[in-house]
Amino acid sequence: MSESPAEFVRTYAHLTPVSAVPEIRLHQAAEPIGLWELTEGEFRSEQPPPFWAFAWAGGQALARYLLDHPETVAGRRVLDLASGSGLVAIAAARAGAAQVRAVDIDPMALAAVEVNAEANGVAVAGELGDVLDGDAGDAEVVLAGDVFYSQAMANRVLRFLIRASRAGARVLVGDPERAYLPRGRFAPLAGYDIPVTVALESVRVKHSRVWELTKVTPATGDTGRAGRTG
Repeated sequence: MSESPAEFVRTYAHLTPVSAVPEIRLHQAAEPIGLWELTEGEFRSEQPPPFWAFAWAGGQALARYLLDHPETVAGRRVLDLASGSGLVAIAAARAGAAQVRAVDIDPMALAAVEVNAEANGVAVAGELGDVLDGDAGDAEVVLAGDVFYSQAMANRVLRFLIRASRAGARVLVGDPERAYLPRGRFAPLAGYDIPVTVALESVRVKHSRVWELTKVTPATGDTGRAGRTG
């Protein structure tokens, strides 16, 4: 790739409104591109798929919720986990968050977050790295869109979110009924019918929900379900 990551995003993903969140525009690919190698929820390639090139259903639902309920993040420090395109982070910034960190393990995703935040006129601080074995820092709200797509990922994400909750953060996730969502840990807040790409989801619309993690405090502790995702 001769272009810089930001140039690559601008060249190969077109700036278009997000289906369920038309207030926000993202650089999106019309169809899955060459990096995409997916089988039974696990990836064949050592390179991460281009999550950043699509507005995933769970992220769209969560972004829609934040714009409809700006009090969720207004004036608060926000962490967007596995940010991908930056959609949820951008929605949080537009809803009035005091500070937004967008974390992802893919350098291309961080480039997409930067380009997309600029296109929407908001400030988002991109952070490259795997934070799942750590904590959420000083975040008051932790957001995660469409992260329960594999057993291994779900287990690690849930443990991270529990630690964030214990530290006092409010935790919200957006999910389109993925098999590994640990529903017993969450309370539903809202539901949306989200238009999606058939090539990715095999349907044109996916019903997606916004969930809030049941509060975990140092006093109540973990009831031992962190490793179970059913």
